[in-house]
Amino acid sequence: MLPPFPDAARGELPDPAAMGFRVMAKPAGALCNLECDYCYYLAKRALYPGSGSRMSAETQEAYIRQLITAQPDEPEVTIAWQGGEPTIMGLDFYRRAVEVEQRYRRPHQRIQNTLQTNGTLLDDAWCAFLAEQDFLVGISIDGPPELHDAYRHDRGGRPTFARVLRGLERLKRHGVQWNVLTTVHAANERSARRVYRFLRDELEARFVQFIPIVERTAGSVSERSVDPKRFGQFLVSVFDEWVARDIGVVFVQAFDTALAHWVGVPGGLCIHEPACGRQAVLEHTGDLYACDHFVQADFLLGNIHESPASTLIDSLGQQRFGAAKREALTRYCRGCPVRFACNGGCPKDRFALSPDGEPGHNHLCPGYERFFLHIAAPMRAMADLLASGRAPAELMGRPRSG
Repeated sequence: MLPPFPDAARGELPDPAAMGFRVMAKPAGALCNLECDYCYYLAKRALYPGSGSRMSAETQEAYIRQLITAQPDEPEVTIAWQGGEPTIMGLDFYRRAVEVEQRYRRPHQRIQNTLQTNGTLLDDAWCAFLAEQDFLVGISIDGPPELHDAYRHDRGGRPTFARVLRGLERLKRHGVQWNVLTTVHAANERSARRVYRFLRDELEARFVQFIPIVERTAGSVSERSVDPKRFGQFLVSVFDEWVARDIGVVFVQAFDTALAHWVGVPGGLCIHEPACGRQAVLEHTGDLYACDHFVQADFLLGNIHESPASTLIDSLGQQRFGAAKREALTRYCRGCPVRFACNGGCPKDRFALSPDGEPGHNHLCPGYERFFLHIAAPMRAMADLLASGRAPAELMGRPRSG
């Protein structure tokens, strides 16, 4: 899910002192009405056979209460709902969530609910509620119809683009806050500008997150996985268009995160932070896991009915999990000139050999290296503008060398 992220290109950089922890709740577990080819979470159904994949009212209240009470001084607390497909829970589940939030929030606090959805189940009743309660909704869409439908289909193998678009149009009509999550994979990796222009011009998206699809297979990756070098070129192509005309207008999380690192503050995108461990996942049973990509027995922190989420996230095991990201960097990565911005990427993708043959290197390294080196000069220029109290968007009027 795309959480509310600071607009670095407008000078709104995150406060390092305010970087706490986040929990993404999966109230329906891995249950989904779609069956996208690359979805890694569908397999998590096997963790809870016969459970029904429905979060109880007791677990829902415990999650909300613990998250709010762990942040008593924060002016805003984010309650994140994800899946699977979270709308499967039905509207009454979220009506009750809002009631519980109001019961526990402090007088000075604002509660920001976020909902990541495939959009296919959104009707007018849903959208009216989301607008009334000021939910921030993330819509998953991978580009124009043939690129989106390449891997995103329902259980019968039918395309989903038209249904997603209908859901998005309803969100717009009702004035719901929304943003876009787009995965980059073998079907759209060569179509960066086409995808970006579709999101920007046809959907009118103003907040965008790009996520690379990397699926492990025996000794390799799946044919759906994005090619590392093409992923880097995808980001470069989008960046070149963005930096020429869209700074301060369209907010791409990867670019805002990079700018934050060039300024010298945390960027908010966990894969490029020095350590992990502050973004946990709550399953429908109350089980809390180290990370969305490590929902497996070895990374189960405990259950929030037995220990508060804040205690579990601060546990020694979770601290070790987080620190391992930094400690396990390969020699090549440690010496990389853009390590400060990349930090080795997500640990789930560290299964390749480095250029000098060391195991545990990030599979996407060639792409990240290409991207971060390419953006270095404009990022330095934007950081300088911010330091002088000026808007990074001024860069758009300058000629670019190279």
